Amino acid sequence: MDVLSDAIGVMRTGRPHSAEICKRAPWGVRADPFSGAGFHVVLEGTCWLVPEEGAAIALGVGDVVCLPHGCGHALVDSPSTSLAGAPSGSLQEIRPSADGGGGGAATVLLCGAYTLDRTRPHPLFEELPEVIHVPARLGHRTPLHAAVNLLGDEVANPGHGSEAVVSALLDMMLLYILRAWLAEQTDDGKSTGWAASLRDAAITTALRHIHQEPARQWTVETLGTKAGLSRAAFSRRFTSLIGKPPLGYLTWWRMTLAAQLLRDSDQPLLTVAQRTGYTSEYAFAKAFKREHGLSPGRYRHHTRTY
Repeated sequence: MDVLSDAIGVMRTGRPHSAEICKRAPWGVRADPFSGAGFHVVLEGTCWLVPEEGAAIALGVGDVVCLPHGCGHALVDSPSTSLAGAPSGSLQEIRPSADGGGGGAATVLLCGAYTLDRTRPHPLFEELPEVIHVPARLGHRTPLHAAVNLLGDEVANPGHGSEAVVSALLDMMLLYILRAWLAEQTDDGKSTGWAASLRDAAITTALRHIHQEPARQWTVETLGTKAGLSRAAFSRRFTSLIGKPPLGYLTWWRMTLAAQLLRDSDQPLLTVAQRTGYTSEYAFAKAFKREHGLSPGRYRHHTRTY
């Protein structure tokens, strides 16, 4: 297990999806805010992403843009394309001419979305900006752009097993996008919070142990020993970067993992309790209700009903 994979795993619900879109200028599409993360990849041509707040972003071939918080936005062929009076919805078309078509330059986009449980977002996700832009760099081949090429080919030419291939490639893309953003934060030497913590060997070691063995009866001292730091130094550094003290994050992670197990599996409550560090259903239920406001049984019923 690693922290970045776990952060995505506990929030993911359902399967990601994508589609290829081809437009000729003048054109535009708009998307309402949604509970998930979206992305766009320019396969051919150019366009502009217009977020609800902030400046428009020029996109070229190979550029990848991710909207980790599902913010509303538009895509247009040119900043001069008017969005006034345009319908809202899920990538609904803005018709700039009576026939709905343009005779200008073509743009081909790969667009998709991930469904996420926003009721308990991992703090790493909360630090992400509204828009992550990963531009293509001439002659600079990255794993992200290799995945984009494979995904584009699979969407354009589906074959046996395409559903599984596309789903796996979309999962890879999200991880590569987040890696690119994290690398950018640390490259400038000014990173803080989770971006800095994942480059801090001592704190990463402690986080990895928490995620690998959430049921273990950890103490600040034993986690500090794993991190190679004194108890006091470890506690200070961990709290400064993560925003919670070590045992506070341990409890948060246990309860987040428990919620995922209740939502996505049929494991008995005692098994869930034991997997998250509790020796009895009663102690687990009390801690879970304090954290989530519902008993484990009611939480499981609620998340599967609605």
